[in-house]
Amino acid sequence: MRLRTLLVWLAVVPTVAMGVQVLISSDRSVQEARHLRKDVVAGRQTGVPLYRLMTTLQAERAITAAWWSGMPVSGADLRERRTDTDRAVAVFLKSPDPDQLHSDRAKDRLRDVERRLADLGAQRERADARHGSPDESVDYYTDVISGTIRCYGDFNHVDDGGLRQEATSLVALFSAAEVVARENAILALSGPSGKLTSARFGEFVEAVGASDYLYDTVTLDLPLDDQDALQRILTSNAWQAKSRIENVIVSEHRDVSSGVVLPSDVSDWRAAYSTFSAQLNTLDESELKELLAHSDDRAAELENQVVLLVAASGAALLLVVAVVVFTTRSVLRRLRSLHDRTVAIAEETLPDVVDRLQRGETVSSDALPQPRGEQDEVGRVSDAFARVVAVSVEGHRKLADERQGFSVFASGIAARTGNLVSRQLALTEHIQDAFGQDEALLAELMTSDQLTVGMRRQIENLLILAGGEISDPHMEPMRIADLLREAAAEVEDFRRIDRHAMDETSVEAGVISQLSHLLAELLDNATRFSPPTARVAIRSELVGDGLCIEIEDRGPRVTAEKYEEMNGRLHSAPPYSVLARNAQRLGLFVVGNLADQLGATVTLRRSAFGGTSAVVIVPGEHLVPAQESTAAPRPAKKPAAPSPVSQPAEERRPKLVARQPTGDPADDPAPDASGLPRRPRKEQVRQAANTAPETPTPSGSGDAPGRPALPERVPQTHMTQRLREPRAAEPVGQDAATPEEVADAWADYEDSTRQAELELRQDQS
Repeated sequence: MRLRTLLVWLAVVPTVAMGVQVLISSDRSVQEARHLRKDVVAGRQTGVPLYRLMTTLQAERAITAAWWSGMPVSGADLRERRTDTDRAVAVFLKSPDPDQLHSDRAKDRLRDVERRLADLGAQRERADARHGSPDESVDYYTDVISGTIRCYGDFNHVDDGGLRQEATSLVALFSAAEVVARENAILALSGPSGKLTSARFGEFVEAVGASDYLYDTVTLDLPLDDQDALQRILTSNAWQAKSRIENVIVSEHRDVSSGVVLPSDVSDWRAAYSTFSAQLNTLDESELKELLAHSDDRAAELENQVVLLVAASGAALLLVVAVVVFTTRSVLRRLRSLHDRTVAIAEETLPDVVDRLQRGETVSSDALPQPRGEQDEVGRVSDAFARVVAVSVEGHRKLADERQGFSVFASGIAARTGNLVSRQLALTEHIQDAFGQDEALLAELMTSDQLTVGMRRQIENLLILAGGEISDPHMEPMRIADLLREAAAEVEDFRRIDRHAMDETSVEAGVISQLSHLLAELLDNATRFSPPTARVAIRSELVGDGLCIEIEDRGPRVTAEKYEEMNGRLHSAPPYSVLARNAQRLGLFVVGNLADQLGATVTLRRSAFGGTSAVVIVPGEHLVPAQESTAAPRPAKKPAAPSPVSQPAEERRPKLVARQPTGDPADDPAPDASGLPRRPRKEQVRQAANTAPETPTPSGSGDAPGRPALPERVPQTHMTQRLREPRAAEPVGQDAATPEEVADAWADYEDSTRQAELELRQDQS
């Protein structure tokens, strides 16, 4: 995404967010004003009639209780109260449909009051016939009145703290007035005898405490003017008389078996109640009207706020758009200039400087960007980038110097150590030649020789990873079969390696040591990760791209992810930090480095036997036709070189001296420590098998030139006599076996001996 687009989005997002916020706030204010308008209308059309219904129900409840208890109540007064209640009910029922209210709870409250008022006629008939009890009749009126008070708590749901507090105070005033009216009804139930049931007396005591608490609490939440009006009522003579009568009733009542007998002062209650109840009703109704007026004012205020908010927001949005356009154009112009300079440095200057440093060339400071000292933010960024480039170049310079210094240091250490190892190998070879007749000593010397060869290979690994090259003493191409044998001889457990050269070809002299070292590393891994008794096969075959050498082991199963990781090591030159983390597993890095030098490819994959198969493709440019190659000369002594070099396999093995036959059958069959029985090479055996005629071989054309022919078996005769006949002695000095044939004979002898020992152990078990 382009920076221009980002800046536009940076302007659009807050602008849209601001517009959405204005829209939401405006919508909220509009909705709140609309709800307030509906609440005001509902309060005027429903709330006021509902309050008058509440007061008439309180008066009817008191006179009904007095009439039922036998107090001197005239029928005209009772009918008058009921007529007032009926008029209030009719006005309430003519109010708008409750569905017009925005509060579902308020709608349910109003419907509940309407359902309860439907039973008013039945309650009056039961009271006239004195069916039931006076408590049931009083409780009916109390439930209806409580329902009307709860309606007021659900009318106003506007998120305005002042209006909500005012509505809460109004509901508290209505509740406090209802508590006092309930006291009046309870005292009316005492009748001329002045007796109450224990339950009713308990309700009276609770009502006294509740009324005092409610009026003390609500006084603190009212406006100052209303507080003064309420205090005038609470300090009036009528209210004082009320408080005195309550205290006398609570403290001087008498408990009898049928209930509680009230003191005679209860007769003064009706006069006091009629005085302060009218004052309370006036105060409550004025508070209701003030709440409706305040709600109406608040709705108008919210509507004005919406208009102002929309106008101010529109002006602010236009200003934001103008500032964004100006800022975007200015920033983009400066950033475009910075972009052109930094891209040129990053894509042209810096890569060229780094390449020159890696090649060891010197870089002048004039080729690097210089700080310009500009004071604006973009200029400071440009100067900071120039300083970053300078620091980066300096770091690359130091890194190149350190890497080159380390490579020289590691190469020097490897060269010195390699010379020591070469001298150690020469000494081992001398001891083998001098004391090779001792079989035990010869075996130990061979083990020491193999360990020393492994040490030299590790030193060569260090030289390769340090950036050096292995010098090659070979002067002539080498047959691939000899190369495979030389690579196998580098491995400590070389006896488990089976070599198969499928095609006759040779490798040019300049890459013999490198290719032999590469194969030795792969063979070492194959033998170390395979079971001790498993064989490792290495085979070579000519393919279209050159020479394919495959090494197959029987090691543990490796996951596809692990193969991908290992192949990555073979195709990328790791930094020293990666080498340090893999100090115990450097073989693959060495193989990858040698493959890069040779132009070869190495791939690890799962073999058909469940192990790992390493496939090496040697380019055809390193191959020489077999007819043009000759056996590589074996220098008698390892030349001293500035760096370790590979040593031919024959130098690392004890020299084998052919034993001259004595003619005594008892002496010739078994080999001793210094000699082996002469055996033809595998290739000669195969050739002889393919070309030999079916007729017996005549004397003088045996399996080796100059050797006597083997005795022929005649049917129906025993060979014992013929075997006892003396044979002609082999001519001395006629053995034309090459060192490669002697090495093959030694390997065949070891394989046969190991197979015989294995069969012997199986027979014994």
